[in-house]
Amino acid sequence: MRDLKGKVAVVTGAASGIGRAMADRFAAAGMKIVLADVEERPLSEARDAIAATGAETLAVPTDVSRFDQVEQLARRTFGAFGTAHVVCNNAGVAVNGPAWELTKADWEWILGVNLWSVIYGIRAFVPRLVEQKEGHVVNTASIAGLIAAPGMAAYAATKHAVVGISECLHYDLQVATGGAVNVSVLCPAWVNTRIVDSSRNRPASLTSDRPWSPQEQVAESWSRSAVAAGIPPAEVAEKVFSAITEGHFWVLTHPNSKKIVEARVRSILEDRWPEFILADPK
Repeated sequence: MRDLKGKVAVVTGAASGIGRAMADRFAAAGMKIVLADVEERPLSEARDAIAATGAETLAVPTDVSRFDQVEQLARRTFGAFGTAHVVCNNAGVAVNGPAWELTKADWEWILGVNLWSVIYGIRAFVPRLVEQKEGHVVNTASIAGLIAAPGMAAYAATKHAVVGISECLHYDLQVATGGAVNVSVLCPAWVNTRIVDSSRNRPASLTSDRPWSPQEQVAESWSRSAVAAGIPPAEVAEKVFSAITEGHFWVLTHPNSKKIVEARVRSILEDRWPEFILADPK
């Protein structure tokens, strides 16, 4: 999709971080913007700020872990603009801890937001894109969808799944539309967002009182420092915009990401034990 002016973009997790940056970038390109987020006040503030630039906007409070609310997002989008062209399944949260200590609530929360939301977004929007034979889906995974790290079993599980779903969706769309509808998978490393504070939106029904070990507390502190030192969300949004307009599937955000992925593949081909390689925040 070379020319996005006048097209409709839908972004989940749009009130902050990467989602907000993507919405800003799409608005700058002359697109109509549908913003979805579970945080209603920041969502309204994002809508007002983007509308002030002259872009047509619609804000839809949405819990992306619920199919009925994602379907409502689609209905509101089609009702307001008649269609959608770019759909960014972007909302995400993080849960850390040893795989054997994560609670059922930990798994249910992260699977709902990081994985089921992508599935729901595809189900709600892609049939219309296929019908109109025009569109682009962007699924936000992570570098953790291509590699693994200690303490990230739940997060990596969701992001590996998003990568796999996105690859299969690519093949399905090739068969169904001959390339008229495409998909990109976004695999950022460290980005300066509020991901480490994602528990602010955790439902009361899925809270966990699991105590953190001293090692986890150190890891959490380190993660905060790495996120703070990460690249600006606007840089990620620019890469996403280029992937849509130039037609790229993989969206890697950091210079050393390919080397890290290559090291993992080599360990598989050479039948070696996995080796953790730390991603550079920049």
